Amino acid sequence: MKNITDYKIILWDFDGVIMDSMPIRGKGFEEVLKEFPREQVEELLAFHEHNGGLSRYVKFKYFFEKIRGEVITDSQILEMAENFSKIMLDLLIDEKLLIQDSVNFIQKNVKNYEMHIVSGSDGKELNLICQSLDLARYFKTINGSPSPKNELVRRIIQENIYDLEDYVLIGDSINDVEAAEVNRISFIGYNNMNIRSKDRLYVDSFSSIG
Repeated sequence: MKNITDYKIILWDFDGVIMDSMPIRGKGFEEVLKEFPREQVEELLAFHEHNGGLSRYVKFKYFFEKIRGEVITDSQILEMAENFSKIMLDLLIDEKLLIQDSVNFIQKNVKNYEMHIVSGSDGKELNLICQSLDLARYFKTINGSPSPKNELVRRIIQENIYDLEDYVLIGDSINDVEAAEVNRISFIGYNNMNIRSKDRLYVDSFSSIG
């Protein structure tokens, strides 16, 4: 099994890997959906926690179609996503939320790897957060929804000349695992013991890596 030092391109998930933002995003869903029954919102929050790599667009759609059994239009989802984004920008531009273990590795290894962000978070929002926290300079590209993560990974692979074995995706959710597998690249788990597997590389702390 390879080690992280054997790769040339690292694709980073953001929420839960670079920033401890999942609880904050949960508060965003609570605020946007505060007029709906609490038990239904709780069901969505459980889905959100289990599917960290999915976009807010997918989660809002899931809330209405699967939990409430209602039809929702794309324009309604977009409106809720925009409200959600405003809340997120107010709360997430906070360097105290950064996961220093992974951020330190990124800062120290910016010249050793080509690095990209592939996230289920909104792409525009994500770029603003990274620019505001002085993270953008470490990444060749910062990519987010509404495009699904599978597609974001595929585009990066298509736009580069590296072999598939040169890529690794670092994430903390089953959706990250799936995005790597669909695109036939390696995966490294981080910050979620539920995705630890004897068949996959898992990093407990980046401080232990040279």
